[in-house]
Amino acid sequence: MINPVSSATQAQNVIQNASVNQKSAQPTPQPAATDTVQISAAAKAMQETNETPAQTVQEAGKGDHQAQRLLAREASERAILEGKV
Repeated sequence: MINPVSSATQAQNVIQNASVNQKSAQPTPQPAATDTVQISAAAKAMQETNETPAQTVQEAGKGDHQAQRLLAREASERAILEGKV
């Protein structure tokens, strides 16, 4: 006579063991590699030429020395053209 309870228990043990083995066999995810990109001086200069006057004012207000010099030069040129100097 076949004992269905014991065979069902054995089958459950096999399934549980198989699922545990599958979980432990999965590789752990590795963090993605990151690369840093350095922009060349020419690319930076090109980016500055495409900048709007509003962006230049914002950057000068945040302490960007190049933007501050540009605004000072533009102000002095306006003063010369208007005859104030």
